[in-house]
Amino acid sequence: MDYLFVCNTGSDSLSQINLNNFKEERSIKVAQFNERYGPHGLCRWKDNIITANSYNSSISIIDLIAGKVIEEYYIGGNCNDVAIYGNEAIIVCGESNNLIVFDLANKRIVEEVPVGNLPHSIDINYDLDLITVTNMVNGSLSILSCDSKEVIKNIPVGSYPTKAIFSDDNKYIFICESYLGHPSCGYINIICTRNLSSVARIPVGLSPIDLCFQGNIAYVASFSEGSIHMIDLDKGQLIKRVFVGGMPRCIKKKGRHIFIGDNYGARLIVYDGLKDEKKSISIGKEPTDMAFF
Repeated sequence: MDYLFVCNTGSDSLSQINLNNFKEERSIKVAQFNERYGPHGLCRWKDNIITANSYNSSISIIDLIAGKVIEEYYIGGNCNDVAIYGNEAIIVCGESNNLIVFDLANKRIVEEVPVGNLPHSIDINYDLDLITVTNMVNGSLSILSCDSKEVIKNIPVGSYPTKAIFSDDNKYIFICESYLGHPSCGYINIICTRNLSSVARIPVGLSPIDLCFQGNIAYVASFSEGSIHMIDLDKGQLIKRVFVGGMPRCIKKKGRHIFIGDNYGARLIVYDGLKDEKKSISIGKEPTDMAFF
């Protein structure tokens, strides 16, 4: 059975969505005590999900069979995102401006690496042995080696970059230059992985905050205008804009359906690209990140 898991920052929970009937099958509580956790990013590890908790500066390891948190570790101020490399959890901490390497086997922090100002997201490419980190305040992209964790290059990009992910063919890095808080248009900046230089910038409306791929199409969530944009990557141009409402914060694509977390409306919007229809599923408050399982 296929599932989509959504971390809800505002309600300290994880929504498990059944992709066969598009219903929330269960809500998993991330907070273990009477305090705010603020799960902000998530990733899969074995049969578990790990959440990066921005409010209490920890990571939580959630057993999906039991449907509960089984381990929790303090990492550092404002954990924004997490990814897995081998047996390590790599976490970006927005308060300390560090990338933290946590050994999942020995349950301890083994390294802290300075990156830019307010690191927000992380992506790992195993084929290229590269890590990308977006740094929101100083408008840069940090490129690191997976193996050594050394910073290879800091690339200046547009204002308030929120997300950077590698293309499926490993040739490019796509960056959401959100320009959050500005009335000006945001962009998708395309960086060539061969020479780590920008090859194109595509305008995509107000506050592009997250993106995903399927084939040669990129799907971009525009936070401030309640819409998603579809970009033909071969032509490097916008081909369609769909208004979905609310404040789209995170986005995933599977088959003919696009899944959008509405940060304002506490809902998951499911857009059927074949029928040009959408439906809403009530979930927790402030959905911020999601992953298929």
